Amino acid sequence: MNILLGCDHRGLEAAEHLRDRLNAAGHHAQLFTDDAGNHATDYPIPAYEVAKRVAEQHADVGVLICGTGLGMSIAANKIKGVRAAAVHDEITAELSRAHLDANICCLSADLLGIRLIEKIVERFLKAEFEGGRHERRLKRIQAIEAGQHPRA
Repeated sequence: MNILLGCDHRGLEAAEHLRDRLNAAGHHAQLFTDDAGNHATDYPIPAYEVAKRVAEQHADVGVLICGTGLGMSIAANKIKGVRAAAVHDEITAELSRAHLDANICCLSADLLGIRLIEKIVERFLKAEFEGGRHERRLKRIQAIEAGQHPRA
């Protein structure tokens, strides 16, 4: 699987570890960050780089890691076609894919340890969109993204 990773300075250690783990497992994982040599990263930069590429289907999925996962999620969701979910455990990771067809997983470097991050990402990668009633809801989200009422 082609996986793009992005992180800020608070998520760098976890993202580098995760990139190495995913590559060792046979995936192609690439890391985007924007430390500009000053050890401080504005999370919207890597969020944009990853989200844009995922939306343009240059990667299967993305994983974004910042202090809380929330900033990355907000920034990534500004890109049309991105469904970035801030997840905090294995269940929310699986359901974000199964019910929401999330294509980016956003994680907290400050609140999750590296082992839990590995488990969450593994579950996210294995899950598949279930379709069915969730397809109808996804179409309503896409209508909102297009500036329409979700009942349209």
